[in-house]
Amino acid sequence: MRMTIWKAIGISVALGLIAAVAIVRTDAYPRPSGAAQPRPAAVDADVISGVVTSSNGPEAGVWVIAETNELPTQFRKIVVTDDQGRYVLPQLPKKNYKVWVRGYGLVDSQPVQAIPGTALNLQAVVAPDAKAAAQYYPADYWYSLMQLPPKSAFPMTIGPAASDDDSPSGAAPKRPSTLSEAAWIYRLKRGCGSCHQIGDKATREIPAALGHFDTGALAWQRRIESGQIGASMVGGVSQLGYDNAIAMFSDWTDRVAAGELPPAPARPQGIERNVVITLWDVGTPKSFVHDAMSTDKHHPTANAYGKVYATEWSSGMLEGIDPVEDTKFAIPVPVPEVAAEFRRTHPQTFLKPSPYWGREVVFDDTLEEEAGQLDSKGRVWFILEDHREAIPPYCNGVSSNAFGKNFPIGANGRQIAYFDSKTGNFGLVDTCFGGSHEVIDNDQDETLYVTAGDNGGPTSRFGIGWVKIRVWDETHDGEKSQGWCPAVIDYNGDGKTGAFTKPNEPLDPKLDRRVPGGGYGISVNPVDHSVWYAAQDPVPGRIVRITLGSNPPATCLTEAYEPPFKNPKVPGVESYSPEGIDVDTDGVVWTALAGTNQLASFDRRKCKVFNGPTATGQHCPEGWTLYSVPGPTFKGGTVPADFFYYNWVDRFNTFGLGDNVPVITGTFSDSLIVFDPKTKKLATLRVPYPLGFYTRFVDGRIDDPKAGWKGRGLWSSDDTRVSSHNEGGKGATSYVAHFQLRPDPLAK
Repeated sequence: MRMTIWKAIGISVALGLIAAVAIVRTDAYPRPSGAAQPRPAAVDADVISGVVTSSNGPEAGVWVIAETNELPTQFRKIVVTDDQGRYVLPQLPKKNYKVWVRGYGLVDSQPVQAIPGTALNLQAVVAPDAKAAAQYYPADYWYSLMQLPPKSAFPMTIGPAASDDDSPSGAAPKRPSTLSEAAWIYRLKRGCGSCHQIGDKATREIPAALGHFDTGALAWQRRIESGQIGASMVGGVSQLGYDNAIAMFSDWTDRVAAGELPPAPARPQGIERNVVITLWDVGTPKSFVHDAMSTDKHHPTANAYGKVYATEWSSGMLEGIDPVEDTKFAIPVPVPEVAAEFRRTHPQTFLKPSPYWGREVVFDDTLEEEAGQLDSKGRVWFILEDHREAIPPYCNGVSSNAFGKNFPIGANGRQIAYFDSKTGNFGLVDTCFGGSHEVIDNDQDETLYVTAGDNGGPTSRFGIGWVKIRVWDETHDGEKSQGWCPAVIDYNGDGKTGAFTKPNEPLDPKLDRRVPGGGYGISVNPVDHSVWYAAQDPVPGRIVRITLGSNPPATCLTEAYEPPFKNPKVPGVESYSPEGIDVDTDGVVWTALAGTNQLASFDRRKCKVFNGPTATGQHCPEGWTLYSVPGPTFKGGTVPADFFYYNWVDRFNTFGLGDNVPVITGTFSDSLIVFDPKTKKLATLRVPYPLGFYTRFVDGRIDDPKAGWKGRGLWSSDDTRVSSHNEGGKGATSYVAHFQLRPDPLAK
């Protein structure tokens, strides 16, 4: 195999290279002064509490984990010790538990059997060396050891595959493309990161089941051809430049194998020590849980103590847990009648066997569900991909349908479905448009909006679509219930949108302009009911505002705002690639920038220009405020290694930090990251066990507003495509996570 490498990396892909080992002191974490022995908290009937000490004394900021398999589904409770090493595990069902200590600078202690009502002091084990300590670090710390190409390598031209006979099929784009450094970095993060973590043990090491290879490069070539998504992985790596990317990945894993270690994370501090995390296993080892939802976004006390639902993208199930009964469930989604023909997302064949499943089919893909929301009646609405070929005739512009005439749609494999938990019945709105994410507005029609597209062609991912739930309930007429509008900027400034250019075409001052890029995250401004969506690509991406007006589609108006990127008004700032988006109760937009690991707020009230020929995206830098999120950076540079899949705003103090608190999904860092707008501080809420917490969404619910911290919390789920990558390997499942914030680490 002919291999090319970036000049500045200077790597050898041969095994046995000598790596510099990061020196991490395993006794370097702060400890309380004084020799007094800490007194444990009092023990209640549903509590296990005590003090954690090691050979170094009390251990502050380490996790205590209680786990039981005596409930209908695997159950775990996780807390953090205070500055004297004390802990309290609250609200435990009366079962037998294994209890142990995990923390940075430690290795896992031997589990101890205990039941609630027990005072249990625990002996932590100091890691014998830095390598042992590092096995518990989040994925992004290991990922940060990767050496990215130097700035001199950009712009980078990625051409067709090499002509060697052993070049894999489809190993590069069909035609050459040129990428900026920012575009390449975003493609690196999202290419693999849209499915699973990079940097966890499953990816930083070469599985023995793959076989023996003379070089790391050959091992990586074999690795990415594995399983049902092997062809997709080959294609994803090819989008970075196949030979160069294989060299980069193999250099990384070669150095890890030779002993190179990442920097050590900080132990939990401040409010991070007040968090209680409860986990319930959900699904099967083959499930691909995509999102979890617990309540009506606008009424956080709805569905109090109710089931938490999770959409699942592999076997056509609506899954979830009952947190009161400590049970899990899986409800088959019926195949809609409109789905006469199917096109599965994943091949049912393999380039090469999976190191976990061999040639066993994991993803059936008959139906796929994602992005759920609960409405005011407690129904679960979600996007259903059924891969059908035919769509309603009014979609394509041949009938009198105003939306079809304004923007005809020729194909779509996704609809809007719902589940009524009171009747146990499913329903389907046969929509012209597909979608990536959805949100339900608090308007009189309870309008459900999605980032819309038509599953291919030049009109794919074109703007927004909607279903008026009230109209659907009254008529069950799909045509009357739905509408859609492309994202078109009033570029010529005539106050309306008419004929328009396509994305990336030369601008015509007489025509309006279609916004480039596809929508992803979506939200509604509760102040004025404008719809906002995030578009990650092309770099720098943009957030887009659409108002329907009094007579859509004729009155749909669009605005687009790019995060500051090479803007002379903000010199030196390059922020890019918003994925998630939400709007607080003041109308301020919050978005997590996946490319640069920043949390950004955007206040449109600060802008002076909204439409016209100068509204090109970089026209309102004054509306943006950027906050850098702490975390490791890739080797030798300043590019952050985490990946933010989505973000959400806690409008109603469901967590306990107050109203309008943004929450980021730290998808590569095993965490939710919360931002307090009052203090401008960020807190990282990690799930330390099982390692591999990969989340795409977060939700918040108040079960009892009078119950203090016990009556509220955030809900999320482990949403990796491959649960076999999680700690535990093959047989591990996804789980639903509940994050609660106590006033202090010892509150019961």
